[in-house]
Amino acid sequence: MPSTAGKWAWMGLTLLWVPTQAQAPTAPQREYLQYEIEWRLIRAGTAQVTWSGASQANLKLFSTGLVATLIKIEDVYTSNYEAGYCAMDSLMDAQEGRRHRETKVSFDRSRKKAFYLERDVLKNAVVSQKEIEIPPCVHDPLGALEKLRRHRLEVGQSWELPVSDGKKLVSAKVECQEKEQIKTPAGTFSALRHEAFLFNGVLYGRKGRLLIWFSDDERRLPVQIRIQMPFYVGTVTLQLEKLERT
Repeated sequence: MPSTAGKWAWMGLTLLWVPTQAQAPTAPQREYLQYEIEWRLIRAGTAQVTWSGASQANLKLFSTGLVATLIKIEDVYTSNYEAGYCAMDSLMDAQEGRRHRETKVSFDRSRKKAFYLERDVLKNAVVSQKEIEIPPCVHDPLGALEKLRRHRLEVGQSWELPVSDGKKLVSAKVECQEKEQIKTPAGTFSALRHEAFLFNGVLYGRKGRLLIWFSDDERRLPVQIRIQMPFYVGTVTLQLEKLERT
């Protein structure tokens, strides 16, 4: 199993938005989404996403079962937002096997710059540091996902949105491709399949496809996410298994 396995879910949650005349769903004060992660036909892990209104998101990703015996993954990602899901800052604490990395990104809207800092926690050393130019409002992966949920995209439509991981800024494209029935542990949903073009050297250098299915109702739930990689890595699928809204 590749050492980068712990990056599946939070990269996979990178999506875009499009403005239309449809009524946007109202964000609850708190929303908790839990996903089972399948890799090579086995349950490989769990992803938990918690939204505190529209101002903060938290993602926890950990390996389970057989995969956990091969590589223990415990990743925690937190991001803060201003109005419109414009990113303010993010923190990624990634413990994957023998590695423990901490990545901080600060998005300075007034200076139009993003500051990226990655540290090796065990060695107390800087691994990577970068500064890039950004527009006044840019979206991190989770913020872009929510932006898409709040604005409906119909089959055949596409849009582009500025997305950044702190190291690179791209104008990422997303397409709404098909309406499908999706069966998940949380139930069966009529859903719209979207493809976000972020791999193959766009935001991420790896070859692959990123697909996401939103429920075709007022909630616009991300019920399934799939990352299709080359055969030697395989396909990773996240399916919704638990939902709590307050």
